[in-house]
Amino acid sequence: MTDASNKSPRARQDQQSSTRIVAGRSAAPQRPLGLKIAIAAGILALIGGGAAVASAVNSGTPATVQGAAPAGNPAAELKLGYFGNVTHAPALVGVSQGYIADELGDTKLTTQVFNAGPAAIEALNAGAIDATYIGPNPAINSFVKSGGESVNIIAGAAAGGAQLVVKPEINSAADLKGKTLASPQLGGTQDVALRAWLASQGYKTNVDGSGDVAINPTENAQTLKLFQDGKLDGAWLPEPWASRLVLTAGAKVLVDEKDLWDDSLSGKPGEFPTTILIVNQKFAADHPDTVKALLKGHVKSVEWLNKAADGEKASVINAALKEAAGAELKADVIDRSLKNIVFTVDPLAGTYEKLLADGVAAGTTKQADINGLFDLAALNDVTGDKTSAAGLGKE
Repeated sequence: MTDASNKSPRARQDQQSSTRIVAGRSAAPQRPLGLKIAIAAGILALIGGGAAVASAVNSGTPATVQGAAPAGNPAAELKLGYFGNVTHAPALVGVSQGYIADELGDTKLTTQVFNAGPAAIEALNAGAIDATYIGPNPAINSFVKSGGESVNIIAGAAAGGAQLVVKPEINSAADLKGKTLASPQLGGTQDVALRAWLASQGYKTNVDGSGDVAINPTENAQTLKLFQDGKLDGAWLPEPWASRLVLTAGAKVLVDEKDLWDDSLSGKPGEFPTTILIVNQKFAADHPDTVKALLKGHVKSVEWLNKAADGEKASVINAALKEAAGAELKADVIDRSLKNIVFTVDPLAGTYEKLLADGVAAGTTKQADINGLFDLAALNDVTGDKTSAAGLGKE
């Protein structure tokens, strides 16, 4: 394969297109999702495809209609989601440097950028995207709600890189009573981590924002502004947002999430899953070659991140962040962010029973059997390794 970095931007643009979404909404006006589904159902009903769409709406997965490629053939298009966060660097690099598009070949790559996991899951279950980089808790929640039929985790992407940062005068958990904290979105991975940690400190929180400590799920850029304006006391955030509050807004770290994890769960000291790669199960069943191609590009991106010099890595990620999120990061922010993150294709499956338990404690999911959540067979075929699913799916 030709090195993707040698391709001109124009050549890569011919292979992929990008739609910018902030906080789960497109930057361009769009019809409500339910209206779009209804319109699609009406059109397809006229050409004999209504039953397929009705099935898709009921199941939460995209329909296969007349004229679609037979199962097993490469998809005509792969719609991929990710976030404008440093913890999503494998996506940022894989898209911007052409690693994913190159491996997809004739399959068109389109992308959408989200603020947090629940919005990305909603888009995936509605068929607006086929695969996404995401935090583990929204993936677990989707799997549980669908009875194990919605998504599969097919790879890891990043570990670490999440912290509770607070005003300088807050020195311990005891100082948080009556305070207001933020998380990126209700039910997201950092939201669950924050609620579970507060519960372990004896605090009660509610999803409506009431309780001993108020939690206001807030878009990350707005969290920074609210903190600067003195309207928030702190936030549990992924990188680069934790670093931005520390270095540009005077926050300090009260909890580094890596200190909360038992090393025996991940098998790797201080590592916990922050970003993973998931796929809609029906899309994967219909287009296994496309999923494998996506994984090949993903693996190349992670390999590049782990080999590139610090300066080159920061430069490429920053350029991709400007494209995805509209702004570059200051050098000190991106440097601090990268020091807190490990890029890995291992989803650290041994941590997922605890992640589920944390979601239950947070009130954002329910206790369930998550066996079948992972399908790492294609990843292991691509890498030649034996990444473990910890008894929760295929290897």
